[in-house]
Formats: sequence, C-alpha cells, structure tokens
Amino acid sequence: MAPRCWRWWHWSAWPRTRPPPAGSTPSSRRLLSTQEQPPQICVVGSGPAGFYTAQHLLKHHAQARVDIYEKQLVPFGLVRFGVAPDHPEVKNVTHTFTQTALSDRCAFHGHVVVGRDVTVPELRQAYHAVVLSYGAEDHRALGIPGEELPGVFSARAFVGWYNGLPENRELAPDLSCDTAVILGQGNVALDVARILLTPPEQLEKTDITEASLGILRQSRVKTVWIVGRRGPLQVAFTIKELREMVQLPGTRPLLDPADFLGLQDRLKEMSRPRKRLTELLLRTATEKPEREEAARRAEASRAWGLRFLRSPQQVLPSPDGQRVAGIRLAVTRLEGVGETAWAVPTGDTEDLPCGLVLSSVGYKSRPIDPSVPFDPKLGIIPNTEGRVVDVPGLYCSGWVKRGPTGVIATTMTDSFLTSQALLQDLKAGLLPAGPRPGHAAIEAVLSSRGVRPISFSDWEKLDATEVSRGQRTGKPREKLLDPQEMLRLLGR
Repeated sequence: MAPRCWRWWHWSAWPRTRPPPAGSTPSSRRLLSTQEQPPQICVVGSGPAGFYTAQHLLKHHAQARVDIYEKQLVPFGLVRFGVAPDHPEVKNVTHTFTQTALSDRCAFHGHVVVGRDVTVPELRQAYHAVVLSYGAEDHRALGIPGEELPGVFSARAFVGWYNGLPENRELAPDLSCDTAVILGQGNVALDVARILLTPPEQLEKTDITEASLGILRQSRVKTVWIVGRRGPLQVAFTIKELREMVQLPGTRPLLDPADFLGLQDRLKEMSRPRKRLTELLLRTATEKPEREEAARRAEASRAWGLRFLRSPQQVLPSPDGQRVAGIRLAVTRLEGVGETAWAVPTGDTEDLPCGLVLSSVGYKSRPIDPSVPFDPKLGIIPNTEGRVVDVPGLYCSGWVKRGPTGVIATTMTDSFLTSQALLQDLKAGLLPAGPRPGHAAIEAVLSSRGVRPISFSDWEKLDATEVSRGQRTGKPREKLLDPQEMLRLLGR
C-alpha cells in the first residue's frame, strides 16, 4: 500500500485551521488568518546556519514558529562534529543554540533525512517558508591516481573520526608511519596537523572520542608536512591557528626562509589580518628564536612544516601496492599578484615519502532534492541574498548558500541576512497566504513512513549520558558514537 500523503487531505482536517466567521469579507479573512495563524517556517539543518537563522526569525517576528529538521540524532552540526576538541571556547555557542531550541515557538526534529524521509516539496506545502541550511557534508576529491589507496583520507572524514561523527567512527587510520602529508593550507589542515602532533595527555581532558585518543596515543607520526599549491601570501589559515602551531608543545616548525624572500617589502600593501599573519610567518621562518624558545625547539621530538608551490599529482603506492608510500607533487609557479594569484605547473615534479595523506582541499555541499536547483560546479544552491532562484518561499543560508568559507561568525552574519530577506518577503505579502499546518502535517507523513523523530528533550537525555560518562575520566563529555545505542538509551 502506498504511503499516505498529507496533501491529499482537506485543510479542515487540521485542528489549527479554523473556518472563517460567517459574514466575513475576503480582506477581513486574510487579516484574521494573518493574526491568528503565525507564520510556519521550516529550517533544514541544525548547525550554526540553521540555529542562527532560527534565532533571528524568532527574535524579529513575535509570532513565527520554527521547526528545525536534522538528519543526525543530535543537534549542532559543525560545532559538534567540526570544531577541534581543543577549542572548547568555540563550542560555547551551543548554549545560545540551546536557548533557541527551548523556545516555545521552536522545535527540533532529529533523525529526519530531508530528501529521503520527507521531500522538499512536502515541506513547502506544509510551511509558509523553508530555509535550507544543511551545510557541506561532502569533501572535494583530489581526482588523482592513487587517491583510493589505504592511508589516504579526506580531512573531513579524519575530523569526523576524532570528533565522533557516527559515519566516521570506524575510520581507524593507521598512524604507524613517520611522516604525514596534509594537502591544503586552511584552518582545517592546521587543525588536523595539530591533533596529530599534540601530546595525547593534553587531549585527555577534551571531548575527543576515547577511541580516537587511543589510536593517537599509539601514533608514530613525527613529521607533518602541510602542502599548498600557492605561496605564503595565499594561505587560507588564520593567525590564531598558525600561532597555535608555532607554540605547540613538543614540536618545532620547519619553514624555509627562501620561501619568504621579498615578503617584508610587501607588508605595507596588505590588509591588517593578512599583514599580521605574514609577519608571524616571517618571524617564525627567518628570525633566530630567543634562548628559551630555541631550547624548546631543540628538545622537540616532532615537527611540522609548510611546503609551498606544490600541487598533488599522484599518490604513490608501496611496493606491494597495499598502501600509500608517498605523494608526487607538481612544482608550480604563480601568475597574477596578491591573494588572487593562481598556480600553474612548471613541468617539474618531486616525490615526498609519507605513510599518511590527508586531503584538505575543501568541503562541498550535495544536492538535497531534485526539486531544488543546485550548481554542482560551485557546490551551492543558486540564490539571490538567500532567496533560492526561481523557487518562491524557498531560502538557503550558510555554506550551502555561499560555499564552505569563513568561520562561525561569518555564518552567523550570513544566516541573519537570509532571515531578514525571508521576513521582508513575509511583510511584503510574497509568501503563501492563509494557514499552513507546519509540523502537524509532516508528523503524519513521517509516521506513515515509519520515521520517529528525535526531540530536543530526547537530545537532553543523550547529552546527560555523555556528560556523565565524561565525568568518570575528567572529560567534559564522552560522545555517543553509535546511533543504535542512542536509540536504545531513548527506549526505541
């Protein structure tokens, strides 16, 4: 028997929908429905983009009701699964998100996969507006021979592994090699390098998973090379992450002063953030460290370095072909100037031996539903200020709107702008008039398909379990990794 679809039913079946009073005029009916029926808004994704969008909507419209749908069993997206475990201050934003979720005009519905359990057209029928904020859940492939070899991972999967993303819990990377290579020079690349090189005892009091910490304790990785196809003026990491690497206990930097020739003279042309970053790179690469720092570096048993003007060409296999043994890099040169310069191959190559390759060349979004426009080249939903092109009432925010760039504060601003656009359209009468059933309709659809969403109250129970388990070993929490165990804990 085909599953029932709520849109086949008459609106009067929903208790929230009241018939118009006898004798009322069409205009008074519209006014009445606007006053009595709050705008029903759906947000897909419970990471920073989703929660900041919901927060802004609730703050700036006193009647709006917001439902947040999330495919994971737990909320907070990138804050939980992307932010490094040794950056707990960044995770404090979840306190704000929790207050949003606890609003009597907001509801969280986890374990619901939009595009599979419920379609975007079904959401659009049930709500006055739908905001897609589901982020970038895939990685950009290198597209080179040998990428499939054991020992080659995306940085996204590696980050998900040590942060407890269920789909990556069984990654179990082999860290028995001496040298690791990270391809890409953004903040994620430096996060991964730092986690690989941080003394395990310094991670024991973070929320890193115990399983990944156990493997890191056995790690033999001594050197990490962070490789970029462009030069020091084009690195994408920020000064905070670089400073953490420079000061990382037990490590020393490996920077070639020749890579930084002539940069001193160009400092005055740079923006302030780029200037401060370049100054730190110059000091680290070219200045003789003070006695105490020199002694620290001399005693260091591990090292990290930046390799510039190198582009991955091939992952080299071991003699038996069973795992990675190195990477062939094409030597590049820059054309153009400044931060927008691009790399072109010179024709030369060099081989860099290693036993682990982590690709950190970018995240990318996936299309969520055939009904939603998607630009596969840019990896975003085509939009104008958050309004999805040619689909009235459909919006997007965060990485799926602009691409995987910026920090959480960037996503906050971006999400607020999408929310403003939605509220402007609502005020201008550009969204559907009349009542919409909101979650009541979607609940019926999900029930007919055997889907039982996770509520925020359910999450609070899981949260309490994680915190309790973490307290036994002095950690802020011990994350639950297995969705089936989570469901058992909830009596499912």
